[in-house]
Amino acid sequence: MKTIALYGGSFDPPHLAHEAIVKALRELDFIDEVVVMPTFLNPFKESFTAPAALRLQWLEGIFSEYGDVKVSSYEVDLKRKVPTIETVRHLLKRYEKIYLLIGADNLQSLSKWYKYNELKELVTFIVATRNNIEVEKNFIQLDINEDISSSDLRKNLEPSKIPEKVRNEIVQYYKEHNAR
Repeated sequence: MKTIALYGGSFDPPHLAHEAIVKALRELDFIDEVVVMPTFLNPFKESFTAPAALRLQWLEGIFSEYGDVKVSSYEVDLKRKVPTIETVRHLLKRYEKIYLLIGADNLQSLSKWYKYNELKELVTFIVATRNNIEVEKNFIQLDINEDISSSDLRKNLEPSKIPEKVRNEIVQYYKEHNAR
């Protein structure tokens, strides 16, 4: 049984800030493994640009050489919106303790997450800094100095903000699908 950091998201597309977050989580001495969990479809969104299987493939490419990082297909395999609490319950069958990584931009709506009161009893939150949003003292703060968003990248594709291992594939995909 291990202690993990669960890092879920759409990763549509994955970018350097996502990679920076994983690297920072790996540096925390109380984390044994990082589980990167791409959504099939984010519970707060109605669509995605890149299909889930492709986003999963890109993440596997980015993190393939990290021995302490596992890219999980759990939510993608379910082929539906999966509330975080369901994923956490699934992972608790295998892991001892879960730290849940969220972006500071999620703090305002966190209490609206499905079964939030139960979720907060099962995990310890780690909050990645973003957009100068203040993180309350009762959360573990993860300082990330990358100001990149997937939605901005879909609008204005900047290859330099995409991990090199999958850069060409991602750039080609979003150019072909004229993502907006």
